[in-house]
Amino acid sequence: MGETKNGSAAGQANATEVFAVHGAEPEVQAYAMAKYSRSALSMKESLREISSQKAEKFLNTFYFQYGHRSIADLAHIALAVERLSILAAIALVDEQRWDGQERSTRYQDFRKSGYYQPDFGDERAQRLYSDTVDRLFGDYEGLSERMWRYLVAQTPKPAEMKQEAYERTLRARAFDVARYLLPLATITSLGEIVNARTLENQVSHLLSHTHAEVRHLGELLKRAATEPAYNVNHEQWRALVEDIRLLNGSLGGRAEAELLKPVRVAPTLVKYADPNHYEMETRQELRQAAAELMEGAEIAPARPVELLDDEPLEVELAATLLYEHSHYPYRQVREAVESAGEKRRLEVIDLGMRHRGKYDELLHAFCAGQRLRFDILMDIGGFRDMHRHRRCVQIGQEFTTAHGYELPEELQAAGETGAYEQAMRRSAEAVEQLAKSAGPEAVENSQYAIALGFRKRTLFKMDFAEALYISELRTGPAGHISYRKIAWAMYVEVARKYPALAKYFRVQDVTEPVDLLKR
Repeated sequence: MGETKNGSAAGQANATEVFAVHGAEPEVQAYAMAKYSRSALSMKESLREISSQKAEKFLNTFYFQYGHRSIADLAHIALAVERLSILAAIALVDEQRWDGQERSTRYQDFRKSGYYQPDFGDERAQRLYSDTVDRLFGDYEGLSERMWRYLVAQTPKPAEMKQEAYERTLRARAFDVARYLLPLATITSLGEIVNARTLENQVSHLLSHTHAEVRHLGELLKRAATEPAYNVNHEQWRALVEDIRLLNGSLGGRAEAELLKPVRVAPTLVKYADPNHYEMETRQELRQAAAELMEGAEIAPARPVELLDDEPLEVELAATLLYEHSHYPYRQVREAVESAGEKRRLEVIDLGMRHRGKYDELLHAFCAGQRLRFDILMDIGGFRDMHRHRRCVQIGQEFTTAHGYELPEELQAAGETGAYEQAMRRSAEAVEQLAKSAGPEAVENSQYAIALGFRKRTLFKMDFAEALYISELRTGPAGHISYRKIAWAMYVEVARKYPALAKYFRVQDVTEPVDLLKR
């Protein structure tokens, strides 16, 4: 067995020490950990030495002046984000280094959630929007109840199963179907735990977004990081301070100063997070370039999952940059890029680099070179589940009704197809009308009325291990049929291209019947 020895104390073996740290403010903790590279002090010594003022001075010097951004990786922050739209939530979690949980459409009834009201600046458009979303919620409520009754009629309760568990399980299955009717405006909530560097990038990205709600969300996140945080122990400690004060007024004052002092989780590391002009200016130019290259071509038919062929790196970069700002399949964009010639491809890549500042991270589209790349077209609800896979690179296109909507098989069996399709058609027609209204962000605001059953196109890039993991995890019978089909198709695509590797995928055939009571 190996030994860890201290050179200044000959013969001292196995001196490794491991301990958890509790009670340090996030930026003070980051400062203490960063000192390992600049000081011989131990963690305990560093924490005893540091005050918040020292931490701020250190971070201002090394983080902002010298560009040592890795220091912010050491400050982890827990944030609650409540009462935002599903659309804004998707924008918020679109970050590979993100950890968190959002309200589930499977285990919670969204009838009482309410919805986000964008400002159309037009009374007629505002009324059409409210009517459309209200009807979608009414349709969601009605379908939830009818599907619940249908599933109860079709699925007898086993004698050994408790009534509460039986009803809860079938309610979840009913919500799985009804969620297709929820609009992107639906209010949700989430919690996240991120490091300060990720939060800074997240805030900057949100402040640069196309939607007013998302930009406001960026401002709120920045404020939450720099203003006093919610102290879960405040009431309990306040009572303790008052008890101490009754015994000793001076000691009570000291206790109040220590226990009830306001704590700002990242007042230094996030204070300079501003809109990213590189992202905003590049988005505008790439949108124009994509429109010019495709010249109003019709969207080509595509399978729900297509495993893309290998191609030269510059072709992938140019195609990916333009793909994000269009509604075309990757294959169709790539063909246009290849036909345009080398000079045009390099011009597109240059557009993606031209406005980059000294400290700007490259656009996500430049994360290229993965062996397995899937162009996936699936319903927005199912995409939200697939969106959680952080190990893969995801390049998403904007929300639209142009790709049509999913028609769940359960609806056909329950005789609910007609009502569902009518609701989806009304949603699509309203979105089209709202996009043509007079407001400055009419197109963006219209997207809130898109139901989750409409399809969204996203490019997923990954290595072999991630493709195997997603296929195995997401084909499980307890999952939502939407992403089960996508995960199965991913496996089929890999097996077709690399048949010798197919045997390593422990997938479950999605065509086999599922016991609805097994979660």
